[in-house]
Amino acid sequence: MASETETPKKREGSGALRTYRRSYREAMALTGPVLPLVSFLGRLPLAMCQLGTLLLVAETSGSLGTAGLVGGALAAGQTVGGPLLGRAADRRGQRLVVLCATLVNAVAVTALVLAALAGTGTWPLALVAVVAGASVPQIGPMSRTRTLALARREGADDRLVGTVLSFEGTLDEVTFVLGPALVGLAVAVAHPAAALLGAAALLAVCGTWFALHPTAALLRPAAHTASGERTKITGTVYALRLAMALQGAVFGASQAGITALTEDLGKPEQAGLVYAAMGVMSAVAGFSMAAVPASVGLSTRWRTATAALVVLSVPLLFVSQLWPLYAVVVVLGVACAPNMITIFGLTERAVPAGRLAESMAYLMSGIVGGQALALALSGRLAESSGPPAAFAVVTGAAVLCAALSWAVRPRAGRGRTAGDRSRQAGR
Repeated sequence: MASETETPKKREGSGALRTYRRSYREAMALTGPVLPLVSFLGRLPLAMCQLGTLLLVAETSGSLGTAGLVGGALAAGQTVGGPLLGRAADRRGQRLVVLCATLVNAVAVTALVLAALAGTGTWPLALVAVVAGASVPQIGPMSRTRTLALARREGADDRLVGTVLSFEGTLDEVTFVLGPALVGLAVAVAHPAAALLGAAALLAVCGTWFALHPTAALLRPAAHTASGERTKITGTVYALRLAMALQGAVFGASQAGITALTEDLGKPEQAGLVYAAMGVMSAVAGFSMAAVPASVGLSTRWRTATAALVVLSVPLLFVSQLWPLYAVVVVLGVACAPNMITIFGLTERAVPAGRLAESMAYLMSGIVGGQALALALSGRLAESSGPPAAFAVVTGAAVLCAALSWAVRPRAGRGRTAGDRSRQAGR
C-alpha cells in the first residue's frame, strides 16, 4: 500500500520538476544562450565600480570622507542617469543608446582611475564619478526589457514571463555577489585601479556585444502618439518604484549593520563574506521562483515576500555573535529576490510598452539610490548607537514595503494592450 501511495506523489514531483526545467529551456530559447552570458558579464562592472571607487579613492587620497563623497557621486549619477537612458532606449532603440553609453562609461571610468592616481582634487573627482555613474548602460534593465518583449511577441503565458523575471533577477543577484569579490581579488593581487580598469575593459567588450546582438534589432522604438498614451504612468507604478527603493534600503542598512557588528567583534574581514552569504541565498531563492504555480497571483506573491521580509529581519535586532549573524542574514536572503522579482513583474504589467525600458531602469536606480541613502544613514546610526540601530532601519524599510504591498492593488495588464506589445516586440 505504501508504494501505491508514494508512486503518484513521485510522479507529481517529477512532473513539477519537468515543468520547471521546461520553463527555463523556453526562457533561454527566446534569445539563445549567448545573450544571457553577455548580459551577465556586462552587469559585472556596475557591481564592481562602487566598491572599486571607494577603495581607489581611499587609497590615493588617504581620506575615507573623500572616498565616501566620490562614491556617493557615482551612486547619484547612476540613480539619475538610469531612467534617462531607459527612456532614450524606448524612444530610439537599445542598440544606439547602449553603444553610446558603453563608450562614454568606459572612458569615464578610465578617466576616474587616472584622475585618482594623479591626486586630483575632491570635486573634480566627484564630477567625473557623476559622469561615470550616469553613463552606466543599464544592461540589466535592457536585457530584462528585451527578453520580456520577445516573450510577449511569442505569446508567452504568465508562467514563462515569470521564469524570465526569475532568471534575470538571479543574474542580478549573482553579479552583485561576484562583483565585489572580483574587486577584492584585484586589490589583493594588484591595486584598486586594476579592478576599475578591468571593469571598464569588460564593459567595453560586453556592452558593445550586447548592443550589437541581433535581438536588439527586434525591438522597435515606441511610436509617438498625439494622445500622450505612451507617457501615461499610474500611481501604482510610482508605488512600485518606492517599494524597490525600500528594498535597496534593506540592502544598504544590512550592509552598514553587518560592517558595524563584525568590527565590534574584531573580525571586520568577515563583513563582505556575511553580506555575500545573503546575496547567494537570495539568488537561489530567485532562481526557484519559476517553480511557484501560476495560480499564485503576483499580488499574493508580493504580500507573502514582504511579510517574510519583515519577519525574517526582526532577529537582526538581537544578534550579537558572528555565526548567528551568518544564519540570520542567510535566512533573510530568502525573501529579497522574490520581492524584487515580483515588483518587476507587477511593473511589466502596469506600464505601457513604450516605457518599459525606462520603468525597468527606474527600478534598478531605486535599488541603487535606496541602498546609498540607507547606507549613509545607517552608518551614522551604527556609529552612535551600535549595530542594532542600523538593523532597525532594515526592519523599518521592510515594514514600509509590506504596507505598500497591501495598500497597492495593481490591475493585470493595466496600461498595456496587445498593440503595445506587438509594437514593442517588432511584430
